[in-house]
Formats: sequence, C-alpha cells, structure tokens
Amino acid sequence: MADPKQAETPPPQEPGAQPGTLVDPLRAYNFKLDINGVNEGHFTECHGLEVQVNALRYREGGAGAVVRRLAGPVAYGDVTLRYGLTTSRELWNWFMESVNGTPSRKNISILMTGPDGLTEVFRWNLVDAWPSGWKGAALDALGQMVAIESVTLVFESINRGG
Repeated sequence: MADPKQAETPPPQEPGAQPGTLVDPLRAYNFKLDINGVNEGHFTECHGLEVQVNALRYREGGAGAVVRRLAGPVAYGDVTLRYGLTTSRELWNWFMESVNGTPSRKNISILMTGPDGLTEVFRWNLVDAWPSGWKGAALDALGQMVAIESVTLVFESINRGG
C-alpha cells in the first residue's frame, strides 16, 4: 500500500532565486508613469515609494514582562515626481482640481522598464492617487539647466504588478 504522504514538489522559482544564478538588477533610471492606463511620459526622478505598518504595543496581564507587537495602521509615503517642463497642461490641470477643493482620484502606475527603456518589467500601482503639491522650476537667466518641475502625489494603497 502506497504512503498517502508524497513528497511535495516545490513551487517554481524566478531565475534569480535559484542558487548560483546571477540576474542583473534593474536600472533605477528606466521608469515612466501611466495615469488611468495612459502613458504620461518619462520623469527624471521618482521618490517616496514607501509603506509603513505601524506596530502597536500590547501587553497581556499575567503574561510576564513581555510586550507584544501587533500590526497597526498602514501609512503610505508621498510620491514626488520630477519632470522637464513642457507645454503639456495635464499634470497642472489635475493639480488645480486639488487646489479648487475637488481632487480627482486616479489609479496610476509607475512602470519599471528594461534596458531598452520601453519593455515593461514590472509596475507599482498606486490606487486613488491625487496631487497634493507642486513645485515650479527654478529659473536663472544665466543658467543652462533644463527647467524641472515636481508634483507630489498621495494615494490610498499600493500593489506591485507585472
């Protein structure tokens, strides 16, 4: 009679998870932004992708001096995008909706692309995002720099796709 307990087959792993297999890390400079599925272009910088689960301290009477920690509220960082100033008014108009007291919540994705800058490797999906801040470009009549603006986005949740 065969043993009903058979050895389980381990789940398949990504190539980089295999012992001895080297996989090059992604380049942090290949990314772009989609708003509601529409490519809004490439940005010079993106920072603030953060999630923090706040720990709640909890002590049970009679459990000795042990203070346990429970998962508490989740807090998301503000994402700041920096981009070269163009004549496009899409981000400005979206921000002005927030200024006028009626922020338009949109699902946006920050896409990491491969070395070619085109092929999507994976994405972070920010749910119910809206712009909470804008910073204009520094202007200098004697300078030779590109005019760079920034917009800050807040969001309700994040997931990773792709």
